[in-house]
Amino acid sequence: FQSLQDVGKEKNFVFLSKKIEPSSVLETAPLFDGLKKELAWNKFSGPTFTQSYCWPPVAGGCDVVAISHQGNDPLLYIPPVLTLLQESDYQALPSMSGVCIYWTREPVTTLILCPGWKKAQLVFDLLKTYRKGCRHLHPVLITLGQNKEAANQMEIRGCKIVVTTPYNLLRLLEHNTGLLCRLCHLVLDEIEVLFSDTSEQVFSILDCYKKATAQARGSLPHQIIAVGTQWNKHITPLIKEFMNDPHIVITVVEEAAIFGNVQQVVQPCMNSNRTAELLKILDFTQSNLQKVLVFTDSVTEVEMIHKALKRNSVVSLKKHKESKCNAKCVLERWRKMHSSGTPAVLVLTDDCLDSLGITDATWVIHFSFPSPAVFGQRLQSMSDNFCPGIKDSAVDQEDTRAKSVILLTEDISCHAPQIFYYLKHAEAEIPEELYDLTVRVQESEEDEKFSRPLCASLKTFGICRNRTECPDRHQINLSIDMAQNIAAEMIETPERVTILPLFIVHATKYFGRIVRKQKDQYTALAKEMNDYFKVPGHRISVNTVEKSVFYGLHEGAICHRVQVVETPAKDEENVYKVTIKYIDEGRTSQVNSDQLLHLPVKFQSLPPQAVEIIVCRVKPIDNEVEWNPKVTDHINHKIKGKLHHAKVVHTLGKTVWVDPMVGVTHLPTMRMWINEYNIRSEILSTGLGTDNPEHVGEIQKLCAQIPVVGHGQSLGPFTKEDRADLEGVSSPQDPSIQENSAESCNSPVTPPSSKSSVLSTMLFCFGKCLLNELSFSCHPPVKWFQDDVSVTLKVQILRATDSRCEFCREKVTFSAYSEGKLYVADLELYQPVMAEKSTCVIRDTEAVILLVKEKKGTWCKLLKNKNVHVSLDFECWEESEDERPFTVG
Repeated sequence: FQSLQDVGKEKNFVFLSKKIEPSSVLETAPLFDGLKKELAWNKFSGPTFTQSYCWPPVAGGCDVVAISHQGNDPLLYIPPVLTLLQESDYQALPSMSGVCIYWTREPVTTLILCPGWKKAQLVFDLLKTYRKGCRHLHPVLITLGQNKEAANQMEIRGCKIVVTTPYNLLRLLEHNTGLLCRLCHLVLDEIEVLFSDTSEQVFSILDCYKKATAQARGSLPHQIIAVGTQWNKHITPLIKEFMNDPHIVITVVEEAAIFGNVQQVVQPCMNSNRTAELLKILDFTQSNLQKVLVFTDSVTEVEMIHKALKRNSVVSLKKHKESKCNAKCVLERWRKMHSSGTPAVLVLTDDCLDSLGITDATWVIHFSFPSPAVFGQRLQSMSDNFCPGIKDSAVDQEDTRAKSVILLTEDISCHAPQIFYYLKHAEAEIPEELYDLTVRVQESEEDEKFSRPLCASLKTFGICRNRTECPDRHQINLSIDMAQNIAAEMIETPERVTILPLFIVHATKYFGRIVRKQKDQYTALAKEMNDYFKVPGHRISVNTVEKSVFYGLHEGAICHRVQVVETPAKDEENVYKVTIKYIDEGRTSQVNSDQLLHLPVKFQSLPPQAVEIIVCRVKPIDNEVEWNPKVTDHINHKIKGKLHHAKVVHTLGKTVWVDPMVGVTHLPTMRMWINEYNIRSEILSTGLGTDNPEHVGEIQKLCAQIPVVGHGQSLGPFTKEDRADLEGVSSPQDPSIQENSAESCNSPVTPPSSKSSVLSTMLFCFGKCLLNELSFSCHPPVKWFQDDVSVTLKVQILRATDSRCEFCREKVTFSAYSEGKLYVADLELYQPVMAEKSTCVIRDTEAVILLVKEKKGTWCKLLKNKNVHVSLDFECWEESEDERPFTVG
């Protein structure tokens, strides 16, 4: 874990609420000798800068709040806490006054709360690593599901340290109220995440802890340790209500500025008016004798600003790398100006700040928009005037607060999101201009991810928690997502496909094959390959391995088709490791290059059979972002290599979403299948999964980015009644799902008339292919009538939702959902129309489309090709039949 830390970010800045003598050398650190040896044995390179300030107060039993770039490192608190447990005598803890159901042989003295199971597992593993020199430690990791029986059966014997999450602890406290009776040390790990996601639960635990300590007789040692990477508004009540005069250690300048109550102001202005805006701000600062630093990023701007201030009778100093006056001289003049009662204004570039070493400024004006790298340095110049807002005060300190003013101009772009999120984190007032700018930059960044894989969290759970940090894309890219679509013959009836999961990624994501019911091509291919490679002369090793090429690979008695996905940069040896993908199973691994065999062309004709299978409508409990390994192991043991029946609710590329998916057993003598279990129900039964009703809807929203002609590629939404089809033994097909007529499936694709997005352009390329796959959408009945000027279409569809109507000169395409099914009408017109004047109105029982003819006159028919779903509206024709006779096409 230490190797992942970027110690260089700290840059030796520290903000302390009390003086601390740092322990920067392991030999002199306040840790017991056995632990020091254990740390050295594990090649511990610390203590880091933050650890040198955190360890002494923690080892001294004080309450501590630590905010650092390394605030997610458990070694900020584990070594000194272990020292306390080793050197203190907890055997003689006083008993409780009143009734306490106590069910451990030794009291639990330390509780570590982590934001999720994964972090709790990491902390637990570190405790096991460093407990060797400690006596009677016995740490316990508690991961409870929502099953009440698990909490009832949970026992902690001879344990001093419990590692868990807020939700799990509250479940445990419902059944074991004595856990906190004699608790001495409470650690809150990643405090900003705990307070962001589970603030209510954390404060409930703190209240229980406070009541338990108030009931205890004698003088118990009590300590709360909170560590994290960001300041959080909930830390203030934590300090006020639950801590006893804590040591506050902050080694991140930006976070210290929030704690120090620095006022952040964003002033929108035109780039041409920046100087005038600066003069307005300085008018106020001069009347209050402020010490002002004006930061910019170029020598030219420093000179320009300095001259402008001089013309407007503002006394100022300047400093940049080409200045004749050295840093010491500028600093002396800066201090003299303020001491003599003159407002001190210094205009400088960022690279001069370190040499000046100013920390007593009261105002910072960002004339040039700050990058995240220099923003903290600029704020650090005011660190002497950070005023912690912990203690209650009736005095209004608005005028005495340190202030940071950002001039926001129209040409700022790349750094806007980072500054925006910091200002939001600081609860500053943010102008609309910065919101809009941030949105534009984020859209641009998302476009840059267009060639990346589709976000795994989005596919698995329907949501990505942090799109700004996620490296993958969150929009459809047809060239990737649709290029290798699942062959239609693999899904003969989407209401009931047979799936063979072979590689289990986690509880709801697998790779495997869709097995054809009649004749499975892969079964025949596998037998033929195994027979072929049984002959020793056919096993020809490959001399030169090439990326993306298919090869054969023997594993025991089975031969696999594999594809090389990664090779070493340089072939230093004849035999080397290559990364391969089993194209019919989906898993990847590393093998020696000499294990790969030449694969005859006849074995490469069948496309790769592996598909990604995602079980819908279930997610981890407690807002976790990953499945607990307990669930994954259970599902892996249950389903791997066994046949399942499933209902496909959506497809995209080589991914299928299924709901439900059930394990089945075939009884050939009775000619029937028996459902053994439902995977979703199995996950829920572990107590570690919960319902995710929005999942399918979110996938449909995602795929709605595909233009309307591609909507038929998705398999539409399914109702609860549909999902119940596989819950019983039988699964009848839904007779309401119809195929499109041959005319609509074979109609050509017309490129979009308006300026196309990237998706629309790709759609034109793939349109012909996609139209042939509209077999899972329904064609609504359409009635039409005309006059000399227009044609009116009445699309018979009840309570249409998500409707779209696209007009082209010779084509109209309508799509909408109705009662859980997707309807698509793709109509190639007999004569051209004026697309820009045509309209569509949605009514309760129908959609009315008005097409304005390009040339006045009567059409002999509506479509170029006959469509059985389209007919004349005779009721409307009867009124004008005598006046305008026409020929029925």
